[in-house]
Amino acid sequence: MKTCKLSDFMQALKPWISEDYIRKAYLDDNGHFVLLFVDGVKDVYQIEDCEKFQIEAILEDMKKKGVSVEFSL
Repeated sequence: MKTCKLSDFMQALKPWISEDYIRKAYLDDNGHFVLLFVDGVKDVYQIEDCEKFQIEAILEDMKKKGVSVEFSL
């Protein structure tokens, strides 16, 4: 698991937001942001400085860009 600030997470995520790279995005039961990549890699992030609505906005943006997203918030 990687721990980061929201701004750092968004910078790291920006080049990968596409169904070509990310198979699925969701929050797990512990509130960690999980990315499953098409090559089988799984990255888990603990984002320290954000609110639920900010995570929902990130997930919605990813969905609009074709990424499969689970909204179990």
